[in-house]
Amino acid sequence: MSGEAYPESPAAEVSYRPMALLLSGKDVADLLTVEDAITAVEEAFRQLALGQVTMPQRTAIRLPEHRGLQLGMPAHVGGRGEALALKVVTVYPENPSRHALPTTIGVLVLNEPATGRPLAVMDAGLLTAVRTGAASGVAAKHLARRRARTVGVFGAGVLSRWQLAAICAVRPIESAVVYDKDPARSAAYAAEMGARLGRPVTPVGQPRKAVEGQDVLVVATSATEPVFDGTWLEPGQHISAVGSHAPGSRELDTTTIVRSHVVLDHIDSCLAEAGDVLIPLKEGAIRHDHLRTSLGEVIAGLKPGRRADDDITLFKSVGLAIQDVATASLVYARARRRNVGVEFTF
Repeated sequence: MSGEAYPESPAAEVSYRPMALLLSGKDVADLLTVEDAITAVEEAFRQLALGQVTMPQRTAIRLPEHRGLQLGMPAHVGGRGEALALKVVTVYPENPSRHALPTTIGVLVLNEPATGRPLAVMDAGLLTAVRTGAASGVAAKHLARRRARTVGVFGAGVLSRWQLAAICAVRPIESAVVYDKDPARSAAYAAEMGARLGRPVTPVGQPRKAVEGQDVLVVATSATEPVFDGTWLEPGQHISAVGSHAPGSRELDTTTIVRSHVVLDHIDSCLAEAGDVLIPLKEGAIRHDHLRTSLGEVIAGLKPGRRADDDITLFKSVGLAIQDVATASLVYARARRRNVGVEFTF
């Protein structure tokens, strides 16, 4: 019976032993710059707006007993630099304090689009942080005022480090301030990023000081409740909010959403996952037409970004698989050119 149900495989399939490149977190760090990631991610968003992307809604397994989350994120990006990949990533906010592990741990498999053969398996922890920062860099490039000089950062974790680096890559930033609930984390962040970026980064003790007078606000926390009061916002500010991606959680209050021209990384994904916009919708404070613009549409010139100098613009991101695919494809190509990584067969 088994022979009838499963005919003998062709010889080519029997002998097939796919060879792939194994890339460690250090390999990825050595190969990837935030500037290159910004270029790759911007093109991926453009292809998304032009209909050249296949990206199912990511699967999510929540483990409340462990305060953990596992996400499966596949995508195919067409056009220039066609790429196909699947990332599996876990998010455990208590890992750093309880297990001396990163909050975000990921593995990505990159496939050849024409054949499906695996090209690479790579660590996706740092890749996730860089591509998240890159998306905010792209958003700031298209939405922040050109004369933006100052940044207020909420959250002193790994994500916010790449957020600030990406903002500095697209705007002539002169200084930044950082607020975290843990003053020691703020101080460490300020020292590290000030040295890394060659700009003064100052820790502040109150959230309002991270809003007032800042041209760009970065919100990259694990908070489940708003981290600042939307009445503090000033005309012309740009906000990038990337930390919250659960329907019942948010970093931004309703006032912030109401006052802002909102640009989403992906409308359907945000309407499935982003409590920052879902909660105001349920409250009746906004309607769906308040959420009609995606970043890719702005990049492609299909919809407006910043409409006036005194607009408050907001980029809300839950994170998309296209960011991973585009960035991983860049890393793989560079690894092949530089002979980085370890080849292995399955």
